[in-house]
This record gives sequence, structure tokens and C-alpha cells, in this order.
Amino acid sequence: MGLNNLQIKEAHQGLCQGKFSSQELVQDCLNAIEKDNQQINAFITILKEESLKEARRVDQEKLFLKSSLAGIPLGIKDNILLDGVLCTAGSKMLENYQAPYDATVIKNLKKAGAILIGKTNLDEFALGSSSETSYFGPVKNPHDLSRVPGGSSGGSAAAVADKMCLGALGSDTGGSVRQPASFCGLVGFKPSYGMVSRYGLMAAASSLDQIGPLGKSVEDVRFIFDILRGSDSRDSTTQIKENARINKKNKEIKDLKIGVPQECLGEGLSPSVKSAFEKKIDDLEKKGAQIKKVNLPLLRHALAIYYLIMPAEVSSNLARYDGIRYGFSEFVKSKNLLDFYLKSRSQSFGEEVKRRIILGTYSLTSGHKEDYYLRAQKIRTLLKKSFDDIFRQKIDCLISPTTPTSAFALGEKKDDPLAMYLSDILTVPANLAGLPAISLPMMTKEKGLPIGWQIIGNYLKDDQILDLAQLMED
Repeated sequence: MGLNNLQIKEAHQGLCQGKFSSQELVQDCLNAIEKDNQQINAFITILKEESLKEARRVDQEKLFLKSSLAGIPLGIKDNILLDGVLCTAGSKMLENYQAPYDATVIKNLKKAGAILIGKTNLDEFALGSSSETSYFGPVKNPHDLSRVPGGSSGGSAAAVADKMCLGALGSDTGGSVRQPASFCGLVGFKPSYGMVSRYGLMAAASSLDQIGPLGKSVEDVRFIFDILRGSDSRDSTTQIKENARINKKNKEIKDLKIGVPQECLGEGLSPSVKSAFEKKIDDLEKKGAQIKKVNLPLLRHALAIYYLIMPAEVSSNLARYDGIRYGFSEFVKSKNLLDFYLKSRSQSFGEEVKRRIILGTYSLTSGHKEDYYLRAQKIRTLLKKSFDDIFRQKIDCLISPTTPTSAFALGEKKDDPLAMYLSDILTVPANLAGLPAISLPMMTKEKGLPIGWQIIGNYLKDDQILDLAQLMED
């Protein structure tokens, strides 16, 4: 029937008008999964019976008349807990781990009647930029199966791009929702830090992680975000404040003042990405937007800051996986407890996870903490202040390319960690400053592959950024 081609709003309207049932919509997505997942590897766990059962309940109770997400099939990144379902984080360490409770975002989705169709593949413990580090094998980009879909939420992005579901949840620590959205031609939104509860999200770097939605349009991610958002007593970082939306009757592109950080247009951008982004700037100017060149000199340090703070927090958070309380322990033969810990962790963590644990542990050790971790935190504070200073100039938003290139080939950067880390150079600043940021696809492509551009807003101005994104999306 091709119902899986629909955007969320179209699917919701079709359900309300009785044109098709939620069961038919879910079945179309399951058919796409059955047809393509073995090749693309977007899903680790497929909840076929559970999703069809929930779809029948939605149809019988006509829940779609009460909620815009009722009956809509969504993919869930496999580092978000779903009660009674495997939650592997893409790691051998947790290949048999069943979640004992629902994450807050899952509770919100269930309450809204959304259909959770499966758990999507990811870089191990959400540490990566290509979705190649998963214990369950790499994810492939539906636009070109020889290319990566981006990471770490590559499975979620590939699932939506291949029409295996209508939307998906990812987590964004340094661009892990926006970068795969860019590579797969989707919209990916990272909310302000604290706008969405992290309770039930397996922690990578706690001061940077944020759950965010992926969809085919800004409106799609807004439908999902509106269900996810809100304060949570189980997550003390969540915000109670509600955001005022822009009155779109009075706000048009010609009314916008848009900042373009010049540091985002330097070396490293592929000629195609730079040309496409410049064309986007020209288009916005022709529509009347006021484009202002701005300077954020500390952006050149953002990647270095990120790769000191993030591994330090990863080292701390992943210390809990020791094979005793939970995690890999089967067949581990050891002489003593320390030997057990060493074998359990060395046999079950992948290379990239080990690399980041070692880097983070080193930066936190006595004699290095002052020189590395604490200095990085001080520069992070200055970076946040520099964003605040820009927005005080009555800039509505900042724009930049999302990634320096389009999707690269599978295996191209796997053995070159520094080259892989550079994939995040344009996305990590928003995480370091806790700002909302959204990636949108551009009309222009690079060798047939999608290219993304991003909009960054001021802290807690999530609704305004989504409004602006709807005004400016192609």
C-alpha cells in the first residue's frame, strides 16, 4: 500500500479519516523491515507481535483521535530502555540485557499510543560517528549501501530513510542525531540540554547527552518532540520552563536576522558542501533574511574540548559495566576478582569504547586533571558565553553546514580515529553549550548523496528554532 511513505501528519490524518488502520500502517513498515533489514542492519530487535497488538488496540479504541502519535510506528535507539525488551547499546557487554523499566520518553510515547516497532542499531554505547562499531555489525546508508549512515544514531536514521518506520528516537552527545540525519537526507533535532528527560537513557557523557527525534520533515520531529519534552522528577537536569512559540503570521523569512559563524566555513569543508551552503545563504538573502557574518573564535577549540570532556565522562559512566552487577561474564575464567574485571571488560568492549575509556581515564588522573579536563571545562564555559554574546545581538539563529562532507564509504575512516572525530567538528559546539540545534536536508546533493545544514538557537528557545526551521526548510 505504500503507507510507510507518509509523513506523520499525513498518517495521522489518514487514521482519523478512516482511510486505513494503524495495523495496515504498521504492517507496511514491518514488510519494509523484512525486505531490507538484513541488508541495511538498521534494527537489532524487531517487535513484530508487540507492535501489531498495540496497533489493534489503537484501532479499537480510536486513540488517534486523542493523540497525533497514536498508531504511528517509531524506531527506538537501542540505548533507551524499553521494559522487558533487550537493550544492548550495540555492545557484546549487554547482548543479553533486558531492560527492567521504561525510560521516561518511552512512557510518554506509550501514553500517546505510539507504536514502538523495534530497537535500532548504533555505534557501541553511542560512541562513534559512522555506526560501524556495533557488535551487531555496521549499519548501511539506504541511499548507497557502500556508505555509512552516520552515527551514533545511524540505525534510527537508516530505518526512517528506508521507510521502515515513520520516525525514530536517537541520542545526541556530539551530533549523533544531526550527523546521521544529514547523511541520510532527514531532519534531526537535538533539543536544549534538559528539555527532554534522560532517565532510562544509557549514559555516555552525562553533561552532553540529549535524546532527540529524527523524521522526514520539521513537522514530524515536532510531533515527536512535543510528546518527549517536559520536566521529570527522575532527572534533575530537566527544565520546567515552557517556550513561547513564534507567531508565524507575524514572522517571515524577511524578518529574520541570521548569523553565519565564519569559523564554520574554513578548511575541511568539501567543495560541494561549501557551494551548497553558500547557495542556501543566497536563497535566504533573496527571500529577505538579513545575513550577518559573526565570529566565534573559540569554535576552533570545540572539538579538542569535546574529546577531553566526553571521554572523561564516558570513562566514569562505563565503569559500572564490570560483569558482576550486570554485563558480560559468561565463560570468563579468572584467578581473582581483578583478573575477572580485566577479562570481562577487555573481551566485551570494542576498540573505540576502549580507546575513549583510556583517553578519559588518563585525562582524569592525578597530575593531568588540571592540565586537561579542568582546563577544557573552563574553555567550555567561555564558549557558552561567546554564544550568549552573539544572541544578545538580537540574532534569531545561527546556521552552518551540519557535516564537512556527505556520507563517507564504509571502512574509509574506521582505522583513522582522528579523521573520524573530524566528522563531528560542526555539531559538537551545540552540545558543549547545551543549545538546541536541528539539521535539515539541502536540495543540492554531493554525488547523489544528501547534504545537511543546521540551525542553532539560543538556550531553551527550542520552539522558536523549530518554527524557524519550518519557515526555512526546502
